[in-house]
Amino acid sequence: MKKMHIKTGDTVVVLSGDDKGQKGEVIAVAPAEGKVLVKGVNMIHKHVKPRKQGETGGIIDAEGALYASKVALFCAACGKGVRTKVQMDGDKKVRVCAKCGAKL
Repeated sequence: MKKMHIKTGDTVVVLSGDDKGQKGEVIAVAPAEGKVLVKGVNMIHKHVKPRKQGETGGIIDAEGALYASKVALFCAACGKGVRTKVQMDGDKKVRVCAKCGAKL
């Protein structure tokens, strides 16, 4: 299992690609693949067949996976995507902004 710098529930900003600059909340993380799902970012059209009687098929919009290296944690104090570092807060490790030192 690979270590990820992004966790579920984090607010991130996209660094590159068609959705560059967009912010969103992380829905899911796949450490084995090194990918993340971000709410409202990298939308794909998914063709779905009806599986049950009376159910309708069609084309639905869903979030596509992004490589974790293409997103950065968003710092509200800085107002942009930043790198993080770890500081000790008593007995706990806390992620903080590498630029301004705000807790993330």
